[in-house]
Amino acid sequence: MRRIAILAMWLVCAPLLIAQQALDNDAVIKLVKSGLSDDLIITTINASQGHYDTSANGLIALKSGGASDKIISAILLKASGSAPAPGASAPAAPAATTSGRPAGIDDVGVYYKDKSGAWIALNPEIVNFKTGGVIKSIASVGIVKGDINGHIQGAHARLSITFPVVLAVYVPEGTQITEYQLLHLHPNSDSREFRSVTGGVMHVSGGAVRDLIEFQSEKLAPRVFQVTLQSSLGHGEYGLLPPGAYGSANMGSAGKIFALSIVE
Repeated sequence: MRRIAILAMWLVCAPLLIAQQALDNDAVIKLVKSGLSDDLIITTINASQGHYDTSANGLIALKSGGASDKIISAILLKASGSAPAPGASAPAAPAATTSGRPAGIDDVGVYYKDKSGAWIALNPEIVNFKTGGVIKSIASVGIVKGDINGHIQGAHARLSITFPVVLAVYVPEGTQITEYQLLHLHPNSDSREFRSVTGGVMHVSGGAVRDLIEFQSEKLAPRVFQVTLQSSLGHGEYGLLPPGAYGSANMGSAGKIFALSIVE
């Protein structure tokens, strides 16, 4: 038992004792033949001064002496000056951003949180607008002053996502999150349509709210707001319409909408 205890103490202290003297190829081969593990030998190499023969003959001698590829790689790194310094700490992880915004949110727009928790930019789709009743397929509830109808190509959004759906909206300077409209989109065979209001939600004077969905937001950083869509909303096609997305209320115009398809 005493011999085992002495051997265990030597195994622990050996790297510290050897670290006080320079190592060379022969010293490493002695460590290998003593039965020390590769990890312990590599730690010793990194912690000690060394004068190594890294020529072809030197490397062959190391391999013949029982040194593993891991140990030889550590010697090559040490000899090149690339080995980590003893006690060196890992580099600090970069801050999320320098402005307080979550990492990945770097420009005005809409983002969604993927399964790994990363924020991914949601690319907008083109929406064509026409006023009052031009799109007959969604005009069954009557037209009121201020109606504006949106038409998006394709029956489904480019992004398919499942609950929970977490969005982040980076609003332009001087814009409030309450000026955005969350809309239920109605799919047809080759398009999606919705009814909205001119002037944004803050300027609603009556009617035209059939497809509007109320939502709550949480401020994450200056001009950045999180919007969480609950499963009670149900599956289907949805879009977030930014303020000023449409042009004149008296003629057709085009703008952008951030659309997503929530699937099971």
